Amino acid sequence: MLMPKRVKRRKQFRGTMRGKALRGNKISNGEYGLVATEPAWIRSNQIEAARIAITRYVRRGGQVWIKIFPDKPITTKPAETRMGSGKGTVEYWVAVVKPGRVLFEIAGVPEDTAKEALRLAMYKLPVKCKIVSKEDLEGGEANED
Repeated sequence: MLMPKRVKRRKQFRGTMRGKALRGNKISNGEYGLVATEPAWIRSNQIEAARIAITRYVRRGGQVWIKIFPDKPITTKPAETRMGSGKGTVEYWVAVVKPGRVLFEIAGVPEDTAKEALRLAMYKLPVKCKIVSKEDLEGGEANED
């Protein structure tokens, strides 16, 4: 599972996910990408499951980039515990994803293979996504300005 090696503080506040992704919203390495269309927390095991789905489909051909990293600790208290006595222990790590964020990139495989691999990865994620190519994203950005 992905998680930070060390952190400055063990526990964090929950925070908000308002607005669109300002960073990580362009395809920088690959040819095709998976873009989130809604905000969500994506767990480290979900990222890993999507990565495995992509690499198995392309039979370890091409190259895959994971553009998100789970650096937010999520705590929970044990079941049937009374209120108070502090914050719970860290249970898992999540990546905070806003709409427009590129989650995965893929290159070095044919278009239909890349799109099918990213479609399989979509099923593993708790967020609605769309598959885009590098040209689609750059063309869309130029038209909005």
